[in-house]
Amino acid sequence: MRSTFRVLFYLKRDKQKANGNMPIFCRITIDKQEARFGIKKDIHPDLWDVKAGKAIGRSNEAAEINELIDKTKSTLFNVYNEVQLSEINVTAEKVKNNFLGGTSKDHYLLEQFKRHNDDIEKLIGISKSKATYQKYEVTRKHLTDFIKQKYKLSDIFFKEINHLFLTDFEVYLLTSCGCNPNTTAKFMQFFKRIIIRAKNNGWIKADPFANYKIRIKKVDRGYLQQEEVEMIMAKQFPTKRLEQVRDIFVFSCFCGLAYIDVKNLRKGNIRTSFDGNLWIMGKREKTGVSFNIPLLEIPMRILKKYEGTLPEGKILPVPSNQKMNAYFEGNCRFMWYKEATDNTYWTPHIRNVSVFG
Repeated sequence: MRSTFRVLFYLKRDKQKANGNMPIFCRITIDKQEARFGIKKDIHPDLWDVKAGKAIGRSNEAAEINELIDKTKSTLFNVYNEVQLSEINVTAEKVKNNFLGGTSKDHYLLEQFKRHNDDIEKLIGISKSKATYQKYEVTRKHLTDFIKQKYKLSDIFFKEINHLFLTDFEVYLLTSCGCNPNTTAKFMQFFKRIIIRAKNNGWIKADPFANYKIRIKKVDRGYLQQEEVEMIMAKQFPTKRLEQVRDIFVFSCFCGLAYIDVKNLRKGNIRTSFDGNLWIMGKREKTGVSFNIPLLEIPMRILKKYEGTLPEGKILPVPSNQKMNAYFEGNCRFMWYKEATDNTYWTPHIRNVSVFG
């Protein structure tokens, strides 16, 4: 079914200049969706025919403006037909972007980013983790919001991405999104991988990241002293839930497993190894790398404490990440190290633990 395509020229009346002139804008409409742009010409409203969308009179100025309008309209119809032949989904913005410098062979950043992420999602559990997919998706979302806010567009061509685009996006992450420098650097790393993909596919010739430096600062994660671990284990908590959170934290400390890896543990992960002792075996959610950890006495006591009390083969009563954090923040001075863009992967570290409340 052929879509409805209309072109209208009008005056941008809220942008009137000191001499009384107003800029001329073009509005493209396809199936009730609109896209607008200025044609870089202005005219006094008294010399403008609103109904016809053209300049009035036979002056050189009117003739020049009307000639530009006719050429613009003709070119837009040609671009529309070209896009319709080469793409399934024709939008007003695609016609506008092609007219302003692109071609039907150009590739859009967010469109290709979405396609890349869809491929990553299909590989979850095969060669990619859910965390990796989530990080790419968050990066794409921030880029989508940035392009909408900065350029008033829903997408942008790869060839329009330059060093200024990168620095502006970095500032946007640090200010509008409130990201810290390391989180911002992580987002830029994921964005760079999409740009490398575009370059490898021949969609762009120059790499905009060539002169852009991604800087990640080293973070002091802190660590536990033996006496501090003992204080945590000996502490009596007023509620069962706080006691469970403490047990999960201690278990993580002795096993060196991240939150999500502890949450994923099931009875099948506890196996007898070559030495005849029980070991914790599995794969890390984040990297897919196998882990084999001897089950020490204290973690074993914690597992026995909850043995037979949990459904679905679970071995520990691990709450959601958000609840876990809330218990920590409200009841003790825990400091957990957090991966820059993913709060699903927190590995327990703690320092200056002297008071629990």
